[in-house]
Amino acid sequence: MSESAAERLAGRRKLIKFTGASLLLTVSPLSPAAANRNPGVLAVRIWPAADYTRVAIEHAAPLKYTHFMVKDPERLVVDLEGIELNNVLEGLGNKVAANDPNIKLLRAGRYKPGVVRLVMELKGEVNPQVFVLPPVGGYGHRLVLDVYPLNPPDPLLSLLDNKEPRPAPLESRPISKPDSRPELPTEARPEAKSEPQPVAEQKAASKRQGRPVVDRLVTITLDPGHGGEDPGAVGSGGSLEKNVTLAVAKRLRAKIESEPNMRAVLTRDSDFFVPLHVRVQKARRIQSDLFVSIHADAFVRPDANGSSVFVLSESGASSSAARYLAQKENAADLIGGVNIDVKDPVLARTLLDLSQTATINDSLKLGKAVLGELGGINRLHKARVEQAGFAVLKAPDIPSILVETAFISNPEEEKRLNDDAYQDKMAEAIFSGIKKYFAKNPPLAKSTLARLD
Repeated sequence: MSESAAERLAGRRKLIKFTGASLLLTVSPLSPAAANRNPGVLAVRIWPAADYTRVAIEHAAPLKYTHFMVKDPERLVVDLEGIELNNVLEGLGNKVAANDPNIKLLRAGRYKPGVVRLVMELKGEVNPQVFVLPPVGGYGHRLVLDVYPLNPPDPLLSLLDNKEPRPAPLESRPISKPDSRPELPTEARPEAKSEPQPVAEQKAASKRQGRPVVDRLVTITLDPGHGGEDPGAVGSGGSLEKNVTLAVAKRLRAKIESEPNMRAVLTRDSDFFVPLHVRVQKARRIQSDLFVSIHADAFVRPDANGSSVFVLSESGASSSAARYLAQKENAADLIGGVNIDVKDPVLARTLLDLSQTATINDSLKLGKAVLGELGGINRLHKARVEQAGFAVLKAPDIPSILVETAFISNPEEEKRLNDDAYQDKMAEAIFSGIKKYFAKNPPLAKSTLARLD
């Protein structure tokens, strides 16, 4: 063999060897590290609540899926097509809380090539809703699994169980000094019996003591803004609006519950998402006397500061800032995630009800009273109650306000919003405004017709 032929043969062998190595790399399975770099399921989040539990599966691209229910035990099965099992899916079981009201177990496994099967074992019968959400805010594509208990908790029934007015707090009652002598029966005491105080004088005394004049049990719905998939505004220090609003709302509830003849109900008492129209429905279901939605504002400029109060407007926003805020708050359903395939005729009637003039006037009175109290603990962003088309304020028969406690986008106000003492001051200011409103506008007798339509 000539020298040139030997060189050509050696070159051919090198080429074959290199090509074989390349082919081996192409068909070899990916290592675990390489598999995790492959864009697939990015995150799984679970939001448990008595109302319903949500599982949100975030993916880099739209997910193809099928789902069905299995009995004995109750299970929801979802097949995800075109993906492979990764660490995120394998860790699903660790995300289910032991006290989740609806989900008992959740696991994922490779069903067949390119298909991952999720099996959700349930604690009871449910009405599942499975739907997709397009990218919005900081989220990618989401597949949402909502499991609603077949027999959900009824807020009206729970209120009826505790409908009797509470007695006045102990500190408002006369305290007798300890005495070694046995106490005589009332009729045997030398003092003259005190006559019952006339109702008019009782009301006047109530006003003098700073108590609201409430002749019957009143119910106030407190609405902590955002929740679950919807964090609301995010402060520069990482504070989430949804956490601040819930903390203030719980403090306010405690203050209201301590007052005779008053009770409070939260639209959410933990970290889960409630669609805007459901917040309104919850208030109407229990025939609320007032609706107070609590938020923490944000703006593009970090120096924006102060507290504000808003009410509904039927004829446009009172300022460009009010219009901007209403648009931002009304977008909560897009971020939180609403199944648009579920049609609600009650919502349609509520939003189309244009007989809200009297309710808006009462809302303005309530807003003015609360704004005046907020001015005692914080600078007011606007010195008057503003108006805009907030979807969450559209109950046609309940005076409703939206309180922007402060700007969470302002570093100084963000610190205060996370301070326990300041949260308590904020709750006390709102409560004082509510009491002043009732003192000037005593609630009317309830209609015998419940607002349950």
